[in-house]
Amino acid sequence: MSKLFKFGEDVEGYDIPVLNEREVRAAAGMLFVMMFLSILTVIYKQDFTMLKFAVVIFLVDIAIRVFLSPRYAPTLILGRLIVSNQTPEYVGAQQKKFAWIIGLVLAVTMFVLQVVVNSFSPITGLICFICLIFLFFESAFGICLGCKFYSMVYKEKAQYCPGEVCDVKSKQAIQKTNVTQLLIVVGFVVFIVVLVILFKDVMKVPPFDLFGLESAPQP
Repeated sequence: MSKLFKFGEDVEGYDIPVLNEREVRAAAGMLFVMMFLSILTVIYKQDFTMLKFAVVIFLVDIAIRVFLSPRYAPTLILGRLIVSNQTPEYVGAQQKKFAWIIGLVLAVTMFVLQVVVNSFSPITGLICFICLIFLFFESAFGICLGCKFYSMVYKEKAQYCPGEVCDVKSKQAIQKTNVTQLLIVVGFVVFIVVLVILFKDVMKVPPFDLFGLESAPQP
């Protein structure tokens, strides 16, 4: 029974339980899209219905990961199906559990305030923002922000981090950025700011129906 509900998988060559980071990133991406669309619905339509359902779904999924096992979490199962043809990237399970406990605390708080009490406040807004940041960094960059606090709390070095960031090593040439590249990034940001300032009014003009489909008489 203990093996059935074990947190993480035993993989040959790894002396601690591990998880497949590719599955975790896929699951984080799905949760990010769900939460992002729900928040947009609140912002533009003032409708909290989708967000309330999203909070419940997020809470149940994260609770299964923490209290049962990641192997039974629906989003991780879907993630496994999606990336099943990709070579696994193993990461330490313990720091992931710590990160998901943080997510569980946020989800429970959000559930109580948003669903049970049926309220909204700067607290719920801040929690939504934090969740989006955590999910986006995990799915887009493979950076587990919650895992960063693991070493601080437990005073021990995390093992098998995504991209081997836990290991001290020098960057390869392809990973380094020079002054020219940094200036290009700065220039691009300036370009975006100037673009918005100069063409803000032009971009606000609603587009017209090129083929006149909307104005065509209905049969």
